[in-house]
Amino acid sequence: MGSKMKAIRRFLADDEGPTTVEYAVMLAMIIGVCIVAAVFLAEKTGDSFDSSSGAISGAISN
Repeated sequence: MGSKMKAIRRFLADDEGPTTVEYAVMLAMIIGVCIVAAVFLAEKTGDSFDSSSGAISGAISN
């Protein structure tokens, strides 16, 4: 039982644990922002191509 308590105390006193968690949270946030940006840009690019296609079709028809 004493060795388990020592291991728990050592884990709680270790400064590397919180740092690792902080880096993991930051990485998750960065990945989330990248995904949102990619989806947003894809939608805007699709809208732009649709608009251009309509303008070209209208110009060819006239």
